[in-house]
Amino acid sequence: MARTIVLAGGAGMVGQNLAPLLLETGARVVALDKNEHNVRLLERLNPGIEVHVADLAAEGGWSGLFGGADAVVDLKAQIASPDPGVFERNNVLTQRHLLEACRAHAVPHLVHLSSSVVISVGKDGYTESKRAAEEMVRASGLPWTILRPPLMFGCFDVKHLGYITRLLERAPVLPIPGSGRYLRQPLYVMDLCRVILRCLERGPSGTVHSLIGHERIDFIDLLRTIARERGLRRLLLPVPLPLFSLALTAGAVLLRRPPFTREQLEALVAGDDFPVEPWTETFEVPYTPFERGLREVYASPRYRHTAEMVSPH
Repeated sequence: MARTIVLAGGAGMVGQNLAPLLLETGARVVALDKNEHNVRLLERLNPGIEVHVADLAAEGGWSGLFGGADAVVDLKAQIASPDPGVFERNNVLTQRHLLEACRAHAVPHLVHLSSSVVISVGKDGYTESKRAAEEMVRASGLPWTILRPPLMFGCFDVKHLGYITRLLERAPVLPIPGSGRYLRQPLYVMDLCRVILRCLERGPSGTVHSLIGHERIDFIDLLRTIARERGLRRLLLPVPLPLFSLALTAGAVLLRRPPFTREQLEALVAGDDFPVEPWTETFEVPYTPFERGLREVYASPRYRHTAEMVSPH
């Protein structure tokens, strides 16, 4: 295992789960993130970690933290926003600055978290900015490994399925878009973290790996499984897509930070069906089925801290 690991965007969902695994290996872990609230939570839960509040879209002294790093794990991502310019700033401009810092300090390995959306049919702000960021890494001349996770679930999820879980826990009726029959191929965040550990052990490969979940589950069945595992009896109420989209548009006007955007709805219903690569064999990391992963999440002592996380968008 490399001795000093820098986590860029390290206070989000992946960083909160990855940091304790890295610390267990004896590594020195340095985490940078612009969300001060989540940075302090990361620091409190992981004694011994070194944390810094830093905005990678702004030039500043944070780049010096890359000095002496054996590897940088690039976890930053702007996933949702009603403002297209936010994606350019937080996914593309930050990528440029991060690569400059890696070059300046001759970082020997960059593990870049891209996304399965780069091979999606979608053309929204998130998708296009992640495609651009991945291409920048490929063309950087740095030693890299690129990972493309899909929809993830686990502790410290304040978006996606984590947000929906909290809605299910609070409301007896949950409106869902259309039929809810939209294919999902979820990945347990701990599987991703174990793959990242393997990448750090092996060093840069110059290869791209799509870490698609092995199960093909409709969105509505994901929700039913979550409700069942939480012991909840809930009504999932189908709402016609045009009406659901209209409600999201209104929400974007009324709320400064809408929890779910129309662009995310379009991505949900786009019809992506990603090919499953043999990543479990490549990295010698077994796949965790969705239902088993949920049980592990809800039984984890860290799950209760998920409610303390603040969404970055």
